[in-house]
Parts: sequence; structure tokens; C-alpha cells
Amino acid sequence: MLSDVQTSNRLAFGLFEADLKAGELWKSGRRIKLQSQPFKVLTVLLQSAGEVVTREELQRRVWGPDVVVDFEHSLSSAIKKAREALSDDAENPRFIETLSKRGYRFIAPVSAVAEVQSVREPAKLDPIILPANIVPMETAPDRTFGSRLLRFATRRILLLAAVAFVSFILGTSIAGKLRLFSSLNEGGSIPRVVRLTQAGRVYSSVDTAFESLPATVTDGPHLYTSTVEDGHDVLSQLTISTGEMQTLTLPSEIASPEINDISPDKTQLLVRSHLSAEPEEPLWVIPVVGGSAFRVANILAHDATWMPDARSILYAYGSQLNVFSLDSGKSTPFAAVQGRAFWLRWSPDGRRLRFTIIDSINHTSSLWEISGDNHRPRPLPNSRTLSSNACCGVWTADGRDFVFQVMAGRTTDLWRLSGDDSSRPLRMTNGPLFNESPAGGRNPNEIFFVGHDYQSQSERLDTQTKQFVRLQGFLAHAEHVSYSRDHRFVLWLDPMSRLWRAQADGQDRVQLTPNSLHVFLANWSPDGTIVTLMARRPGSPWQIFVVNANGENLRQLMRADYNVADPSFSADGKSIVFGGIPDLMGQGDTPRSIEVLDLATNHITELPGSKGLFSPRWSPDGQQIAALTLDQRKIMLYDVKIQSWRILAVTSAADPVWSSDSRYLYFHAYMAPLNPVSRIEVSGGHIEPMVTIKEFPSGTVSRYFFSGLTPDNAVIINVELDNSNLYSLDLNPAAGSESE
Repeated sequence: MLSDVQTSNRLAFGLFEADLKAGELWKSGRRIKLQSQPFKVLTVLLQSAGEVVTREELQRRVWGPDVVVDFEHSLSSAIKKAREALSDDAENPRFIETLSKRGYRFIAPVSAVAEVQSVREPAKLDPIILPANIVPMETAPDRTFGSRLLRFATRRILLLAAVAFVSFILGTSIAGKLRLFSSLNEGGSIPRVVRLTQAGRVYSSVDTAFESLPATVTDGPHLYTSTVEDGHDVLSQLTISTGEMQTLTLPSEIASPEINDISPDKTQLLVRSHLSAEPEEPLWVIPVVGGSAFRVANILAHDATWMPDARSILYAYGSQLNVFSLDSGKSTPFAAVQGRAFWLRWSPDGRRLRFTIIDSINHTSSLWEISGDNHRPRPLPNSRTLSSNACCGVWTADGRDFVFQVMAGRTTDLWRLSGDDSSRPLRMTNGPLFNESPAGGRNPNEIFFVGHDYQSQSERLDTQTKQFVRLQGFLAHAEHVSYSRDHRFVLWLDPMSRLWRAQADGQDRVQLTPNSLHVFLANWSPDGTIVTLMARRPGSPWQIFVVNANGENLRQLMRADYNVADPSFSADGKSIVFGGIPDLMGQGDTPRSIEVLDLATNHITELPGSKGLFSPRWSPDGQQIAALTLDQRKIMLYDVKIQSWRILAVTSAADPVWSSDSRYLYFHAYMAPLNPVSRIEVSGGHIEPMVTIKEFPSGTVSRYFFSGLTPDNAVIINVELDNSNLYSLDLNPAAGSESE
């Protein structure tokens, strides 16, 4: 009997979907160009996934028995083009494996997708005219306090000791900060806010740039959320009436839990682990009272929710929504979406599904809805009218209101839609905290949410005492610090991701980039006259820019419609090496490899053997280029002279930085137990931890990130002092007063 994979016209694997009938390859809702012959070869391999397909069988099924062309050359060319479309690497394959003298094998899991009506382009909607008292959210740079928003490492799992005395001090000052935008609340009643926790250890910050959208949920008397305990991300239960917090026991496989949703009967949680750089991860069911946790078959997903019948789970995989039956153990398609779907939330009557779509190229988020039986997604009009960063909505218990968050500029606030009118959103909060992750309570007027107050500080490791010293003055809150090679000048990012330059003593400070440009990192040219940077404008992909060190002549080097990243100068200053970004930062359908741009000719050359690598760094002496594998578990080293790669280290790694003498490469081993910042000796391969959690007094920081090196190669870190607590918001306090 033929399997579903052998008979289906649509097959899904990883972030990809192959429409065999139309001859089209898609990734995360975007079509990828692939010629007819390579697609036919890919089709044969997909239909025989896990099995060896001989060259003779490929010849018979694709070219036919009477082929007269140079078959061997044609097959090799087709395999190469298929791998390029999948961003695959022959030496380290994720999809197509070569078996010498035998043939090829497709090694990734493949599933059949039944025919559903897919949406490739959003529906055209008439512009919505907001009422005069509704202020549209302006398009502004993404919020990037501390180092929070964008790190190539999967920063949502870089957790250190919880804040103790810092949380107390900051928490006391925050209690009176939250204010409400009452003028937008029709009816005149001011929503009432009550703070539920005091310790500041809640870890539920939403980070669309890394597809980190953890939820807080409630079963009525309790709230369930992620918190930081003893340097680890744990799942906690808060008793609302008493404020008591306790940690839930989880299987060891769930090393960094993130809640997706709670079952309709409020007895089971859907949870994923985040100790991985992979875009799709295992899904677990966790009973809230007694019982054992279990993994949902072999399902991989980036988000999920329960179906209204509580016997099935709706999960998002790639650009597809599927339903998994807990009774039959089978998955069936539900809908195709444009992009990647998160925060799947059914209305209480089970008739409407609303969710967030993240655009992986333009780094925007918007609210969508599926209603009725046609399973055709459509964008909510208010989502794009308010902002390019609306997300994470929940229904109130009676289904009358839908509360969501909007990130614009320097704030994140809660808004709501009432009834079926999606054109008149009401703003519920107005800072100064970042108000995120709403959760509907059992009372129709009650909403829970997380309020964050982000603060950070920069510290330098004293190489003599092995103690950290807080940086003062202009570098007190700096990120991605980089000194010129003559040590006279320094670059840094401020908490709003603007790039600055100054003399090493802080004199002659110049802002190099406008407020509208979101900068991720920057590096000096060897002579210190030019700076190259990775940055993006709102709603645009990451691009490479250069600017004169005096702040003049900011210009974009490439006009790519995809993400490019990590520019680094060659030793002679005539070339720049760069790469792509990992899946979690939204690379889209562009293959990842390491490339070199000749600044004189604008010619771009791909380094041989670099497919599947990113985050390149050119050594100061120009002899080596370091890079990371996409899973961030290997450090690779390219010898420029002999044009060959070798494995420098097998370890988790992020944010690599060369020492000034090119002898060492420093990096953050963020998956290791003590989250060390280490250095590796290039010649011998010896790894030496420079910073670990042990260097910090217990309870003094929440997390830290590797930020650069001083001129004498001392480690600089950026320490984040989050103070994040749970709050409740009464949407109609007047009703509560009348009932008292």
C-alpha cells in the first residue's frame, strides 16, 4: 500500500512545503525559485524519504530510459540546485544526503499535507479611518532596551541568577509607575491595575525578532508563567489570592520551558522547550495538578493551542497550521498562512481563531483571523492601521473583547477591540513599563499581563583580580563595544540601538546613525577611518552600511531584498566579509553562506564550502575567517591562503570576537551549563572559560551577554537587570464596585 507521502500532492519538511502538482517550492509562505528538472529530482527524493534512491532510478523517473543528454552532469547540476534552494550543504546535509556510488537519500522527516485553500497574499482591505480620539501608532525603530531584542544567539535561553536585592529596589520604584490612557476608554471608567508579584523574576518578554512569544495563562485561581530561578528558566505557578509562587516539576528534556496555551478545561498546559536554535521544537502536555507530562507524538512546532473540543491540538509548523488528534495520533491540515503563525487563540464559542503572523523578511507582526468553515486567513484591519508590530492577542472570557499588545518606538502597550468592530481599538495602557503578554481571566472584565522595566549596565573583567568592574560614564550602558586598532577611538550602541563613536576617554562623541536606523553591530576598518555596520530601517531587512568615522556619508552598500549581516573588514580594508542570519531571526528563503564584497568593484564572491554558515569574523591579521554553523553548535575556521575550512571547536557559540593579536577567538557558549564567555586558542584549540555564572555574587543579575573586548583583550559584558512582574487589569472597575 502506498503511503500518504507517496500519494499526496503537497509535502512538508522543515520550513518548506513542496506543491508537487504545481511544481512549486515554498518556505514560510514564500515561493522559492527552483527549475523544473531539479524540482522533479527533489520530488522523487521526497516521495522516498529515508530510503536510498539510486542514480539509475532517478534517471528512469526523471529523464526517462531513452535519455541522450549527459545524464551524470545533469543529475549533479539538479542536485546542486535543489540543495541551493534548500540552503543545504553536501558536506553537512540537513536534507539531501549523498551516498557514494549508490545514490541519494532525503534524510529529513517528510509529512503529507492535504489540499487546503492557501493564502499567499493578504486580502486587499479598504483603509480604516480611526476615530479622532484614537491615536495611530507611528512606525518607529524596534524597542531594544539592554541587549534584549536582537542577538544571534538564542537569547531567550541565556538565563542567569534571578535578581534579589535589585528586584526589590527596582520593584519598589515601579509600583507607582504604571499609568493608564483613560482618555481612550469610552464610558469614562479608568481600568484598575493591581500588581500580583514583587520579586521581579517573571520571564515572559515578547521578542518577535527571535520568535520568542511566551504566554502567561490561568486556570482561575492560578497563573502559570516562566520565571528565573537559580540561573535557570523554570515553569512557575502563582496563586493569585496569596501571591505565593512555586516551581512545577518538568521532564529534563524541557530545559527552557515556554508556555503556548492552557486546555479548555484548564487542566493541561501546552509547553515547548527552547534550549535550541531550531525554528521548530518538540511539544509537551503538562498537567497542572498531578499526572505525568508527555510529549505529543513526534510533533515539531513553533506554537500551538488546543482545539475547542479539547481532544485535538492545533499547531503551527512552517507556514502551515495542522490539527493533531490525541485519539488517533494523526495530523490533518487546517490552513496555510503567509508567514509564521504564533499566539493561536480560539474565541470562547470556538467559531473564530485569531493569531499573530510574523513576516520573516521585513520583521513585522500583524493580527489575523480565521472564521467560519473555509479556513481562509484574513488580516484584521486594525492590526496594520495601528502599527507594524501588533501581536499576541487574547479573548476575554465572554468573547466580547480581544486584548492585544502593540510595540511602537519605545513602548509596548495593551489595546482592545470590543465586539465585532475591529476598526475602533481602545488603548488600555500608556507605559512607562513595557506591558506585554496579556492573558484572559475567568472574569470577563479581567486581564492579566506582564509589566517589564528594563535596565542594563556594562562591566569589564579585571584581568588581574578576575572581578568585574562596572564601566562608568559614556560606556555605562553600552552594547557591542569595539575599539579601533590603534586604540584611540571606540564604537558602541546605546540602549536604543543607535551607533556612537568617541575617543577612548569619551571626548569628541558623535552619533553616527539617525534615530530611525536600528543598528545591530559595527566594526572598524583597519585604518580607523570607516565603520561598517549591520542595520535596518523599520519594516525592512537587515542590510550592510558604511559611514565615515566622523559621522559623514552614511550609505548602504547593497540593495538586497533579503537579510544580510555581520560585516567585517579584511586586513587591507579593501573587502568586507558578510553572511546571512539564522532561521530564528527570519532569514526567509535565502540560502546562507559566507560571502566577500570587493569594495572597489562591488563584486561578491562566495567562499567555497561555506553553505550553512553565518556570523563571519575576519581576523585582524587577515589570515583567518571564523564563522558559526546555523545550529550554533560548531565554530568553523577558514584559512584564507589555502581556501579551506576546518572545525575549530564543537561547542555552542554566539557573538564571536577576535583578540587584537589574532591568537584567540572569544565567544559566548550560551548553551553550556554555566553560560561561559570563553576564548579558544586558534593554533592549539584549547578552550578557556573567561566568565561564568560563578563570577557573579548570587542573585545580582538576571542575564548577561558578551559585548566586546577592551584594547588589552579584557572581556566586556552587558548585564541586564530586568524587573518583570505580573499584573491584573480590570477592564470595567465600575461593574466590580457595583457588585461589592
